[in-house]
Amino acid sequence: MLNLGMIGLSSGNGHPYSWGAIFNGYDKATMEACGFPVIPRYLERQAWPESQLSSARVTSIWTQDQKLSNHVASAARIPKVVSHPNDMIGMIDGLLLARDDAENHYKYAAPFLKAGIPVYIDKPIALSLNDLGSLYDLEQYPGQIFSCSALSYSDELKLSADESLELGEVRSIVATTPKSWDKYAVHVIEPSLRFLPSEDLPETCSRVSGQHGNTGAMLSVSWKSGIQTSFVATGDAVAPISIRLYGTTGWKELLFTDSFSAFKKALEDFVRGIENNTVQSPKEHHSRVVSLIEQGRS
Repeated sequence: MLNLGMIGLSSGNGHPYSWGAIFNGYDKATMEACGFPVIPRYLERQAWPESQLSSARVTSIWTQDQKLSNHVASAARIPKVVSHPNDMIGMIDGLLLARDDAENHYKYAAPFLKAGIPVYIDKPIALSLNDLGSLYDLEQYPGQIFSCSALSYSDELKLSADESLELGEVRSIVATTPKSWDKYAVHVIEPSLRFLPSEDLPETCSRVSGQHGNTGAMLSVSWKSGIQTSFVATGDAVAPISIRLYGTTGWKELLFTDSFSAFKKALEDFVRGIENNTVQSPKEHHSRVVSLIEQGRS
C-alpha cells in the first residue's frame, strides 16, 4: 500500500477533506464541521469502508495553519501532521497538492518534484504556458506530474454510444461553470475537449469579459475542424456545471452532479500511474488546456 502526503488548503477548496476521506474513510462528526457542507452530504451517501480506495492511504498532512491541519487530519483520519511540508519527503510515495491556487503550485511542488516524488497537482495545473513549462522543467521522469479536472473522469459528462448516434456529428459546444474563470474554467474545458478530434487546433479565439462579474469570462473558439465552442465561467452568478452539445441530428445537455465518483476515479488514476510507472496525464494535454485558460484571461 502506498503512503501519500497532503498539502492544503486554499480558499474555498475542500479537497483535502474529501480526498483524504476517499483514501482513509472519515469521522462523521468532525467532517460535519469542515466548512464545506456539500462534502459530508455526498460522503454520507456512500457505503463505508467499501467506498475507500484500498491501494493507498494519506498518512501525513500540512496546511498553512496548525489548527486547520489538525482538523483535516481528524476528519479524514490522517495520522500525522507535519510542521513543514518538506518534512514529508522521505515519508511518502506520492504527494497530493490539494490547493487550487495555481500561482502557488510551483512553490509547493518544487521540492517534491526535485526529490523524485510523484505529485498530483490540483486543477488548474497552471494559468499560463510559461508557468506550465516551469513545472515540467522540474520533472525527473515521465509521468511524475499528474493533474486534471476530476470532471474529465465523470461519467455524467460523457456520451454513450447510443447518445452519440442520436447526436450525429458535433457542430457546437456550449460549456458552463459557476465561479471564477481562473479556478473553474478547466472544469468545462477539459471534459469538452474529448468531443473534438484529438489533433484539432484553435483557429480563432475571442474573449468576452465584464458580463459575469469581476471573475467570470467567456471564451469563444473556432476550431479547424469547423466545430464552435463557448466556455463560460459565470463568476458570482449561480449556474450548474453543464456541457451542451449540438450535432447534425440532435442535441444533448450533460449535467455534472456526482463529485465523489469523479474525485475517486481521478485519485485512482494517479495511484495507478505510480504503481505502473506510467504517464496518466501527458504534458501535451495540459498544454492544450492551459493555452485556452490563458487566452480566457488575457
